[in-house]
Amino acid sequence: MRLFHGGVPGRRPGDILEPGHERKTHDGCPWCAARAAGRAGPAGIDPPAVHEAVYMTPHRLYAAHHASLWGRGDLYQVEPVGELVRSTEDSIETWCAPLAVVLVAVERAVSLTMSERRRLRRHWGAADRLMWGDR
Repeated sequence: MRLFHGGVPGRRPGDILEPGHERKTHDGCPWCAARAAGRAGPAGIDPPAVHEAVYMTPHRLYAAHHASLWGRGDLYQVEPVGELVRSTEDSIETWCAPLAVVLVAVERAVSLTMSERRRLRRHWGAADRLMWGDR
């Protein structure tokens, strides 16, 4: 399974990704303010992480979304180090491991296009319906 991680820019193949880095924050951003207060952002989106782990996903666009949340972060293909555990926090398939190794930097300075955002929103909505049903 190919796994991707989106986050801190500037990592190179062979670099070890560790949990616990702080995301870049932006003035006036409601998600950034919610994260700083230890709660989910608007509409319950992007709650604080449950695991002290590195998060990765086989869904490239979802990982790219997380890279873009960092503020032009990078998208990496990674390999987990240690036990790989399925995260129950996300409706889109996400995995956690104590560490990860960067295999390749897939894309630098990620910024999603409107088309990519719409495609991700559709996929995310379908995944939410499968996980949570129609509320």
